[in-house]
Amino acid sequence: MEEAHCNHSPTKSKGCVPDRSLDTVAVRGASLFEPRTGAISTPIYQSSTFRHPGLFESTGFDYSRGINPTRTELEHTLALLEQGRYGLAFSSGMGAISGLIKLYRPGDHLIVSEDLYGGTYRLFNEYYGRYGFSFSWVDTSNFALLQAALRPQTQAIFIETPSNPMMKVTDIGRCAEFIHRQGGQLIVDNTLLSPYFQNPLNLGADLVVHSGTKYLSGHNDTLSGFIVHSNARLEQPLREIQKSEGASLSPFDAWLTLRGIKTLALRMKKCEQNAQRIALWLREHPRVDQVFFTGFEDHPQYALSCSQTRGFGGMISFYVKDPKDVPILLQKVSLILFAESLGGVESLITYPLVQTHNAIPDDMRKAAGINDRLLRLSVGIEDAEDLIGDLAAAFSQCTKERTA
Repeated sequence: MEEAHCNHSPTKSKGCVPDRSLDTVAVRGASLFEPRTGAISTPIYQSSTFRHPGLFESTGFDYSRGINPTRTELEHTLALLEQGRYGLAFSSGMGAISGLIKLYRPGDHLIVSEDLYGGTYRLFNEYYGRYGFSFSWVDTSNFALLQAALRPQTQAIFIETPSNPMMKVTDIGRCAEFIHRQGGQLIVDNTLLSPYFQNPLNLGADLVVHSGTKYLSGHNDTLSGFIVHSNARLEQPLREIQKSEGASLSPFDAWLTLRGIKTLALRMKKCEQNAQRIALWLREHPRVDQVFFTGFEDHPQYALSCSQTRGFGGMISFYVKDPKDVPILLQKVSLILFAESLGGVESLITYPLVQTHNAIPDDMRKAAGINDRLLRLSVGIEDAEDLIGDLAAAFSQCTKERTA
């Protein structure tokens, strides 16, 4: 099977500088350079507080929990990349999601993708469920199931697309139209594709969230999270939530994330190229049962992916035929690292059943397809043949140990 491609080039930003492509925005940021000194790298304003010129006078900055110049540059850059008006940076992706949920009230109901990061399930079900929120977990790639989950109290739909780890794709525009008729909002976790490959706000979503720890930072060396939107009525409430909850991103981590974003376009292209080659190789391996990758032309939502994204990303999940191969593979890979997380320059392999999705009840995991044969691969930017060689060597050890 030949490698598949979405025939979309990086779009122009629809923010305050519409003539710049996303490649340029990623490298140069919102401000291009620091105007006071001409510094081309945004300074790290490692200050908790800022001097006021006089009573009722301000430089625009007062206390870094609420606003900080380094974080502000990052927030503006993310807003441009996601083609929204406003960006808010948090200390982690979970911090961003926790802040976002505070827009809603006890008694509100949210429809949520059943196949998503286990930490989001834990936050919603085990914590916000205590305070009167209710959640329905459905396969949002199946529109009929989503429709059936609607209640009079439904205020939002929260989706991951592609989903983590089963790589299901949800129709963003159709979901947005559906929940808007109810007077609710569509929230899209865009972590797996990044704004380089997908811009949900342009498709009708109201709010986009990211774990910036992943592709945006890109180097497995910092935590960050984001909310991006274009609704002026939501901006002040979200700012108050960010300031009051205290989960705002530190200046140094904001700078690290800005530095990571500069290579976003290059990294996303390379990750996708590598992932396509490895997914095809895995599909032909005799010890592999099934491979989940949105770039396969026979993926159930391939046409939908091509209509709402500019690429397929660097994430692959696959079933091995024998669950006894799992511990051998995880031990025998050497170049690919057995670790949680995704989206960095280093390739990582994860066992969702006991790592990223352990918080999800067993019956929900089974319904979503997360079983003891599933492995998830975050493909980095190393040489693809080296990565394939590492997998081949690990699989050969499975054969040796299983036949010994």
